Amino acid sequence: MDSLIYQFRAAYAATNGEQLAETLKPDIQAHSARLQAIWERGDPRTMTSDLNFLFYQDQARLSIRLSKEETSGWHAIFSAYWKAIGEILAVEGLRDDGHSSWAKVYDAWKEFTLLVIRGYTNHDFENWTIPCLYVAGKYLRLYAMRADAERSLTSDGTAIDDLRDDFDPQAEEHKSLEDCARHLNRIFQVCVSDRAPLEESRKWGVYYAVNLLFKTYFKLNSEPLSKNILKVISASRTDLPPIDKFPASQQVTFKYYEGVLSFLEENYVEAEKHLEMAWLMCHKNARRNLELILTYLIPCRLLTTHTLPSPKLLEPFPRLQKLFTPLARAIKKADLRAFDIALRDGEDEFIKRRVYLTLERGRDIVLRNLLRKVFTAGGFEEAKDGAAPLRRTRIPITEFTAAVQMSSGEATDADEVECLMANMIYKVRLSHISCVGHVTAFYVQISQGRTSRFVIY
Repeated sequence: MDSLIYQFRAAYAATNGEQLAETLKPDIQAHSARLQAIWERGDPRTMTSDLNFLFYQDQARLSIRLSKEETSGWHAIFSAYWKAIGEILAVEGLRDDGHSSWAKVYDAWKEFTLLVIRGYTNHDFENWTIPCLYVAGKYLRLYAMRADAERSLTSDGTAIDDLRDDFDPQAEEHKSLEDCARHLNRIFQVCVSDRAPLEESRKWGVYYAVNLLFKTYFKLNSEPLSKNILKVISASRTDLPPIDKFPASQQVTFKYYEGVLSFLEENYVEAEKHLEMAWLMCHKNARRNLELILTYLIPCRLLTTHTLPSPKLLEPFPRLQKLFTPLARAIKKADLRAFDIALRDGEDEFIKRRVYLTLERGRDIVLRNLLRKVFTAGGFEEAKDGAAPLRRTRIPITEFTAAVQMSSGEATDADEVECLMANMIYKVRLSHISCVGHVTAFYVQISQGRTSRFVIY
C-alpha cells in the first residue's frame, strides 16, 4: 500500500491525471504482481492503519497540499480500491484465503466508483483528475458484463409455477449492466453539468462518458436512451468544447454511434455523413473498429448513392467479404435469385447487426438494373429517312415480366410486375411522366449522369 500512495503523491504533485488514474487500474493481466503486493496479507486493520498514516500523519504528504476534504475523499477511495482488489484476486484464483464471484467484484467496484463520483460532488476534487472517472466507469462496465454472464451460467432458469405468468426470464439477464448504466449516467452528469471555466472544466470528460453509455445502452438494446443522450449533447453543444478538440479515439467512437443511431432511424444521408467521418478518422490498424463502421456504411452507400463495395475495400475484412460480396455481385448482375440467396445466407448476421431490412431494400436496385438491361437489350428502332437509328423507347410489360421470371427463377404474373414498377417509381431513380390506358412513360437513369425516356405498355 505504501508504494501505491507514493505513486499517487508523485502523480498528484505533477498534476498528471493519466498517471494518477494508473494508480487505480485493476488490470490483473498487466499488473498482477502489483495488485498482489497492494493486497499483501489482506488484513483490514493493517490497511486502515497504513492509509491513516500516509494520508494524515506522514509529513511527506504536505508536499502535495491536499485539502481536508480532498484527503478524506482519497482516503475513502483507496480503502474501497483495496477491498475491490481483494475480490478481483479471489475470483481470479490468486488468493489462497478466499473465494469470490464476479457479482461480488462488481459490487465492490461499484462502491469504489460511487466514492470517485462523490469526490467531485462532495470533496472538491480538481478537474484535471477526471481520468480517474474514466478508469472507474470503464471497469464498472466490464465487471457488470462478467457478473451478468456468470449469473446466466449459474442460474437454473426455473420459477415457481404460481408465479410463472409474472416471471420475466430476461429480467435478470442484464441486471448488473442495467445498474451500471445508472452509475455511468451519473458520471456523465458530473462532467456535463460542471460550470468551471472551459480550460479546467470536467466537460472534457463528456465524450468519454457518452461513449461508455452508448456501448452500455446498445448492449441492453436501449437505443432510445442513447437518443436522449444525444439530445442532451445537442442542447449543451454551445457550452461544450468543440468535438475536434477531443482525442481522435473519442471522436471516432462518438461519430460511429451517432451514425448508427441515424441509420436505425432510417436517416441514411445523415448516417453516411457520421460514419464516413468515423471511417476517415479511424486508425488504419484498428481493424475491428473499421469493420464495424463498414458494416453500416456499406448499406448506407447502397441506398444513398447506389455504390457497391469494391473487392479491394473488402479484402482486409474476410467476414464482411463473405457477407457483402455475394450481394454486390447479385446487384451488379441484376440477378434476383442470387440476391435472395445471399440475403438468406447472411440473414442471422444481418439481423444481429440490424442491417437486414436496409439491405433488403437493395432488391429494388436489382430490379432497376434488370429493367435497365431489358431497356438496353431492346436495341434500336429502324432508321427513317436516312436518320441515325434511335434506341427503342417502348418496352412491353411482357418483356420485363419475362426478365423478372428468368432472374428470380419463379413464376411472376403481370400484375405483380406492375406493382414492382410502382415501387420503383417511388423508391428508385425512376420518374413517372404520364399514364394513358395501359401505356406509362418513365425516365430511367441508365448510367451516371445519363437518363433515357421509354414507355412500358
